[in-house]
Order: sequence, then structure tokens, then C-alpha cells
Amino acid sequence: MSTVGIIANPASGKDIRRLVAHGSVFDNQEKVNIVRRVLLGLQATRVDQVIFMPDYYAMGPRALDGIKLSLRTSILEMRLRGNQEDSTEAALKMREMGVGCIITLGGDGTNRAVAKGCGRVPLLPISTGTNNVFPYMIEGSIAGLAAGVVATGIVKPGEVTHPTKRLEIEKDGAVIDIALIDAVVYDDVFVASRAIWDVSKVREIVLTRADPCNIGLSSIGGCLYPGCLGEGHGVYVKVGQGNQKVLAPIAPGLFVEVGIESCRLIHLAEGIEVNRKPSILALDGEREIEVGRKDRVFIRLTDEGPLVVDIKKAVEQAAQRGFFAKGG
Repeated sequence: MSTVGIIANPASGKDIRRLVAHGSVFDNQEKVNIVRRVLLGLQATRVDQVIFMPDYYAMGPRALDGIKLSLRTSILEMRLRGNQEDSTEAALKMREMGVGCIITLGGDGTNRAVAKGCGRVPLLPISTGTNNVFPYMIEGSIAGLAAGVVATGIVKPGEVTHPTKRLEIEKDGAVIDIALIDAVVYDDVFVASRAIWDVSKVREIVLTRADPCNIGLSSIGGCLYPGCLGEGHGVYVKVGQGNQKVLAPIAPGLFVEVGIESCRLIHLAEGIEVNRKPSILALDGEREIEVGRKDRVFIRLTDEGPLVVDIKKAVEQAAQRGFFAKGG
């Protein structure tokens, strides 16, 4: 039985960057509309079943209202907390149930939470957050088609997915958390509003991706190493007083000139020790981990990130195999 999981985050696209920058609010009704189009795309590929993560806005049930589907739908049985742990638990449960693909609606933070639980289940991330380096800006109908042809085996997942990198946060030798895009050493002692927007407190940045067209702190690395970052490398940036400065869009509409003390490419398996203590580690744009004076913490680049569906390749391969052709 072909099954697809859908994890839609009702909290994405609503953080403090709507106040301190110019991020647009991504309302939940529009997410419902996207989920509805995803479902119709999945039905077109003859997926048997869709499983929703429960959420306080009931996006799955709302998306079902007003459309007729032949595929079966259900909602995971789990305790709803209303925080990122919901996404992690839902991904873990979907993996254990053997889903063929997980579709996410959210930003980098949502996908980070999902990546903690999904294992090697292919992800198809749809952008509905603020800093959206990891997910795609894609029409839901096409996202549904791509996820469907993967989940049903119309195309082989190994041919249309690609591995990603991640940053593993190690404390006293044990991995305690991960980031998919960036880990930032932040000169503060309180998590507070979580979202990063005050660059004056950023001291070090470790990146899996670097592109000047990105929004967020990864754009800083992109300005320093445009087009230079391969699959086996990341970027380390020490922010401070130096001979070099870059102008980077660290949030929607928020451009900041950032002083660079030093920077370099880093290799897979290389660990960067956090020497500023006490401090806060921000992961994929949100403050998460307090680093105490006596803690020994490393940020390590690995190739253990989730598998991600290449949407264009998946749909093109399905077309080449005649899936969409009728008659003739």
C-alpha cells in the first residue's frame, strides 16, 4: 500500500521577524489550500493513503472539506503539544508506519524538527516559513505529483532523491541536536524570542549551504564563497572586526553589513569547538541550546541529512515512463 505523510506546521511564517523585519505572514488558511492541492496531486498518482500530523488548526480535516477523494486519509494518534516536538514525533511515527514520502509545510525550523525523526524516508519540503533555504517554493499540485510518483514506485526513490548535509551539535561527546542549514554562536544567555535577527550578537556561523540568493545567515557565507561550496564542504565564519565586510539579507527586507574577522571552508566530519561561554546556539535561525562555562560543545559537519525529493527530476522521469500519457 502506497502511503504519504503530511506534516503541516501551523506556527510557521509567524515569528518575531514580522516585527523586526518585513516578513509576510503565511496564514493557515493558505496552508490548508496548499494541502488541498497536494492531496489532489497525490490522488492523480493513485496513492492509496495519506496520513496527517494533528495540529491545533486541523489543517488536514479542513483541506478535505469540499473535495472528493478516492484515497484513504487518517490522522496520527499522538499527544499534541503545540511545539516542534509534534513534528519530530509525527515524522518518527510515519517512518515506523513505512510511508513512502513525507511532505512538509514550513520553513527551515520545521524541517529540522522533521529531520530528527524521519530517518531515510524521502522528504518533499514546501516553503511556508520565514527563512526558507531548505524547502522549495513550489505549487502544491506539482509537489503532490512528485511525492506521489515516489511513494507509489512509479519512479525509483534512489534515482530522484539527493542526500543533504547537516550540522551535529555534540556536547561531551554525544549528539544532542542538529541543524540543516546553519548553527550560530550567539552572545547571549537567554533563549527569549528564539528567532535570530540582531547580528551584533552573532559571533560565529557554521553553514551546510552558502548562497548569496538565500535569505538568512547562510547568505553571509554565500557572499564570501559564491558558487564554491561542494557536497563535501561547509563554511565557517567568525564575525567581528576585520578587513572584510559583506552586505547580506539576514531576514526578509532586512539587509545588514556584517564584519568578517575570518572565514574558511570546512570538510565533512570536521568539528568546530564553541569557545565563547556562556552563549546560546541558534539552529536554523532559532535559539535552542544554552552553552555553560564548563560545557564542551562542538558543531560537526556531516552528510547525514535527510533525503530530499528532486521535484523536477521525479515528475520528468514519470513523464518519460509514460505515466501521464493516455492512449495514442
